[in-house]
Amino acid sequence: MTIWTTPLGRRAVLKGSTAALATLAMPAIVRGAEPAPIKVGVLQPVTGALAMDGEYGRTGAEFAIAAVNAAGGIKSLGGAKLEMVFGDARSNPEAGTQEVERMQGEGVVAVVGGFASGICLAASQTAARYDLPYLVDVGVSDQIVQRGLKNTFRFGPGFGVCTRSALDNLARINEAAGKPAKTVVLVHEDGLFGSGLAKVMQAELPKLGFEILDTIPVPTPSRDLSNVVLRLRSLNPDIVMPSTYYGETVLLARTMQQQRVRPKAVYGVLNGAASNMRFVKEFPEAADKIMDCNHWYDPRKAGAQALLKAVADAGKGWNYNLPMNYSCVGLLADALERAGSTDRAKVIDALAASTWADHVMPYGPTKFVDGQNQGAAPVSLQVQNGAIRVVYPEAFSDAKAIFPVRS
Repeated sequence: MTIWTTPLGRRAVLKGSTAALATLAMPAIVRGAEPAPIKVGVLQPVTGALAMDGEYGRTGAEFAIAAVNAAGGIKSLGGAKLEMVFGDARSNPEAGTQEVERMQGEGVVAVVGGFASGICLAASQTAARYDLPYLVDVGVSDQIVQRGLKNTFRFGPGFGVCTRSALDNLARINEAAGKPAKTVVLVHEDGLFGSGLAKVMQAELPKLGFEILDTIPVPTPSRDLSNVVLRLRSLNPDIVMPSTYYGETVLLARTMQQQRVRPKAVYGVLNGAASNMRFVKEFPEAADKIMDCNHWYDPRKAGAQALLKAVADAGKGWNYNLPMNYSCVGLLADALERAGSTDRAKVIDALAASTWADHVMPYGPTKFVDGQNQGAAPVSLQVQNGAIRVVYPEAFSDAKAIFPVRS
């Protein structure tokens, strides 16, 4: 399936997103017979509980493929175009592995995406059996890059880096406000992602002077969090720290609003809703002033702003998954360019040696150590006046943190 058969408008894609990845490819299409397209596997959960996140990821990959192709394809391979082979992980690891098997059969050069840690963990393991390069977009479990798999690369930060950055940022924001917050309750999803985060935070928060009053796991999906909010009311923490997917955070925030549970701050870590414009638009009062430390685009980069506009012009929503997958496909295109081959071993070598910096994230140049991008880092965000602002670190911020929200 090519980008032009997707719901994206050709004009919108060409107008906006070409700028960010234009340096990856030739400015003109090679005359004569066009080389065969290069098949790129894109794996996302577009059905099931994680469908919304998967759609954002798919959209990011679509825009990137369109941008590379519009700029002339892969120069070192005669201007070969990228062609998406899409797989629906259906929000579970088993379906993800099935789709990787299918993509392998269809001759993809690599697989990008996965979103959830469990899906990425299983899908990359399957890809390893075929020496098939696998680029993780979001999956934050550090296990993903701790298995010694030569085929697996993660462009974004893992939850170890994210959690340490989130807590350091929180401590600095609290200190700047005179340390009004002393107690915390953790609310986390009970899977690989949330449980791993909670374990790190339980170890690190006391070192920064915070007392953890309770740690509450919640399943995905959850239909009712009244009991969780009743527990929060009884404990009355200064800060509630949710690390859950979109539906559970929205439910938690709305239930807190209904039951008038108002801590000094809600500070998410890799939260599925607090960095999602859908939440801000649909439930502005519940979302207002919520903070999060998460993946986000770099608002200072022209390419990021061009992509943001192109996505808006196409009538699409925006979440961090989108610029991350856009960047992951760009990273793969850069590796193909330098490899000058679709041979999997050569592509893996090119990815491992990557110094790519033309992405739209607030990262330094790409540098992989044992499959983990050392240039990747999260930022702290806050919902302010109907927009999501970067509030820390100051080098990337476009607003000051409002903290504490209540005295």
